[in-house]
Amino acid sequence: MSDQSGRQAALIHPVPILPAQGEAGGRPPGSASQGDTEDRRGGPAPAPVSVVMPARNEERYLAESVSRILAQDYDGEIELVLAVGPSTDQTRQLAGALAGTDPRITVIDNPSGRIPAALNLALAASRHPVVVRVDARALLPRGYIRTAVRTLRQTGAANVGGIMAAEGVTAFQRAVAWAMTSPFGVGSASNHTGGVSGPAATAYMGVFRRSAIERAGGFNERFEVAEDWELNHRIRRSGGLVWFQPELAVTYRPRATVRELATQYFRYGRWRREVCRQHPGTVNLRYLAPPIAVAAIAGGLLSGLAGLAGRALGARGWPAHLAGGFVLPLGYAATTAAVAGRASRELPGSVAARLPVALATMHLCWGTGFLTSPRGLARPAAG
Repeated sequence: MSDQSGRQAALIHPVPILPAQGEAGGRPPGSASQGDTEDRRGGPAPAPVSVVMPARNEERYLAESVSRILAQDYDGEIELVLAVGPSTDQTRQLAGALAGTDPRITVIDNPSGRIPAALNLALAASRHPVVVRVDARALLPRGYIRTAVRTLRQTGAANVGGIMAAEGVTAFQRAVAWAMTSPFGVGSASNHTGGVSGPAATAYMGVFRRSAIERAGGFNERFEVAEDWELNHRIRRSGGLVWFQPELAVTYRPRATVRELATQYFRYGRWRREVCRQHPGTVNLRYLAPPIAVAAIAGGLLSGLAGLAGRALGARGWPAHLAGGFVLPLGYAATTAAVAGRASRELPGSVAARLPVALATMHLCWGTGFLTSPRGLARPAAG
């Protein structure tokens, strides 16, 4: 048996879970009872919850994220399992210190450092029927778990998630946060820009029924990125409902430097291409827009340079007209600058000045990652 298969087998727990849609006690989406709306008024007892968090090189954000989990306004039992990967900072030591101050915290090692492996290990080490996935850069509002569990009961969903409400501290982070919550930055993604509650393709982080994760086979450890989207696709394909709940707005700290942001979005693009390879029916225009933009900009630059070279050599006719290709990169630059100009009405000057860099980094690195993604990227996990 492989390591991943063994971990997935270990996820099975006999604890009863909330009634799912179509099961006894379940209700169709949108229906509710007074007990579901407010457990403290004699409704169903709050389900015990397992919070699972992967952490690697997150010394800067871990303590605040953990404190928000432990301070949840929720009457049910909460346990927190931190799966810590090999870190170059003090993340492991900090996690141990936090566990020493609160018996609800358990720390386990994630030798591979991969996020899906961390999540599977944390799932196997946890015990409750509702599983809340939280990232180390995420800051939960006080009513997050209460609202999510209520939504699971009301809708019968397998997974519920909300909005990644990016919020920066430095000027560059604030620019990235604006880009991450703007349709120009990320397209019409409800988990970034908001929307009405209802069925969704995926969910930010996610509050799951453990049984839904088990039926799907756990997180796919071959994916280094986009493991959440891939799992949600398998859940939906097996008949499970993924539900977007805009009340679940989670503060997220963006990357602090251009280099960190570029690496993040390049990886996003590479792995989104792998998801599209394995699940071709999931391709849509939002995923194709960045690679199309990169191809157009690169083609325009090459064409423009060829045209300039032709003119320098005295060429006439169509070779000289190739310089018109510059209109494509210049058009993108002008559009990005115009978006930043409009945003400057609501942003401080120092933030607006960094917005074109943030937008271009996100678009071009995502698109380049998508275009250069090698086949077989989702190789078997080592070990």
